[in-house]
Amino acid sequence: MYHFKSLIASTLTAALLSSTTPAFADFWSDAAKGLEGTTIRGISESTPPSNYAKDVLGPAFTKATGIKVEFEATSWDQMYDKAIKDMEANTGIYDFVYIEQDIIYSYLARNFLVDVTQALNENPNLKSPTFDPTKFTSFIDNFKNDKGDLFGVPMEAFIKVYLYRKDLFDDPKIKEAYKAKYGADLAPAKDHKEYRQIAQFFTEWGKANGQEIFGTTVQAASGHPAAVYEVVESIFPTYGVYNWGIDTKAYGASVANGGRMNSPEAKAALTWWIGNLAYAPPESTSSTWDEVAATFAAGRAAQGLVYGENAAWIATDDKKSNVVGKVGVALPPVEPGIIEQATSGAGYIGYYDGGAFGIPHSSKNKKAALLWLQYIGQDSVQTDWALAGSRITHKATYEDPKVQAQDKKVDGYYTLMREKGPLFRGAPPFPFHNQVREAIAPFIYQAITGELKPDEALDKAAAAADAELKNLGYRK
Repeated sequence: MYHFKSLIASTLTAALLSSTTPAFADFWSDAAKGLEGTTIRGISESTPPSNYAKDVLGPAFTKATGIKVEFEATSWDQMYDKAIKDMEANTGIYDFVYIEQDIIYSYLARNFLVDVTQALNENPNLKSPTFDPTKFTSFIDNFKNDKGDLFGVPMEAFIKVYLYRKDLFDDPKIKEAYKAKYGADLAPAKDHKEYRQIAQFFTEWGKANGQEIFGTTVQAASGHPAAVYEVVESIFPTYGVYNWGIDTKAYGASVANGGRMNSPEAKAALTWWIGNLAYAPPESTSSTWDEVAATFAAGRAAQGLVYGENAAWIATDDKKSNVVGKVGVALPPVEPGIIEQATSGAGYIGYYDGGAFGIPHSSKNKKAALLWLQYIGQDSVQTDWALAGSRITHKATYEDPKVQAQDKKVDGYYTLMREKGPLFRGAPPFPFHNQVREAIAPFIYQAITGELKPDEALDKAAAAADAELKNLGYRK
């Protein structure tokens, strides 16, 4: 009898709980009532993390909610151009857009985006119990305003690292030849002199041994913003030139106006970078971030600076990569004292990249998009996403056994990002980001093509940046 009464009591308790508390697994279908059949459209760059969201998370979200996701994954320039034009014209073509870390400040200044924090507070029935901004890494702070409100949900975050061919660096004969030539042990470069020496050695070694292998990659597409970004976000900091060389208080770029864009350190940085082209594959002057990753994956370079979103597939996907099991990961080479500056917070050694999905004010399906942003922001979807795209946006993802297993295959890339991530930094909070980038770009391109010497290019770039900042009202 006792057991019978207990069974009845348990059954009644369960019934009461189920009648008063929505089933945890049913939140998405409950919240999406009335929105079934809605189609939300979004645009992002065609990268491993974006393609995973398109191919895996989109269909899973549709299954959970009945809301369809049309996901346009395209080139970086097409993505940016289409998203901007849609938001400027208020046409409402897109319900969510990719927001790169470095562009968020321009979007906030132009009031393009829905305040996610406010929207969730105004629609508590749409607030998922599995979406918690405190579970994200500190990268999420890049997408908040000065009040702490969230305007984008991070979908990728990674650092730009130094990849090298472990099979080449560990080869006894190659090590012996290197030691004989330079009187030093072959190891990942710690500074720019070592990096150049290694680049020259492997280029000459490749020719001598009938192998088409070059000493370095260079992201130097002469006519694409990727080249500008490599200079100002990846190379300048390793020489101690931060924030593009622009003074963040007086907004001067040239040395004459308090900036460092044409400082001796900046000129040394650009000269070194341009000089690396002599030891890089011929496709380097047409290479954006995508082509650099493809070059390294093809086994055409012994070392290079590669965006971390590509690290996992280069090291593990034998269908796309010829260097599976041969990839080493290290910090970028830096000048003396730069690591110390980064450790103290006075500087940084490279770019902490990534982006988020945000909802344009012009969206016609804001509630459905709000559910989508929370869906991709759950802890439960992060692990496989990290494995597919080398991206981590949640603190707990680092601890996942599957991520830790892949970490070993990628030579500790995730561990490096976790432990050394604070040495890297995102782009400076410039609302004028695009305007100044476009102002200085022609001179970087002319340095690549040889029309201008690096020193001349930076003198002209700094003058152009000063003029644009004055034109925009940042300087008198």
